[in-house]
Amino acid sequence: MTSMVKASHLLVKTEEEALKIKKEIENGKEFAVAAKEVSLCPSSNNGGDLGYFTKGQMVKEFEDAAFSMNVGEVSNPVKTQFGYHLIYLTDKQD
Repeated sequence: MTSMVKASHLLVKTEEEALKIKKEIENGKEFAVAAKEVSLCPSSNNGGDLGYFTKGQMVKEFEDAAFSMNVGEVSNPVKTQFGYHLIYLTDKQD
């Protein structure tokens, strides 16, 4: 079982905006560049990098998505109380 994941994310206000940015990333835009340009979260200064985290450290919707992803994958928009996130999973540790 995965005990820890490393992820980057970006946070925007609307699902439409998140979907538009996901398409740009799928077309070759670097996730970190997109995060620096549009993310409303302070982590945008680091390209959205959140580092490693374990279960219980993030809001449930975000955590459930991150722990179910494969390394290298960018999530569909994940809605939380903060807005809409795109999550980029960069590592998993057991």
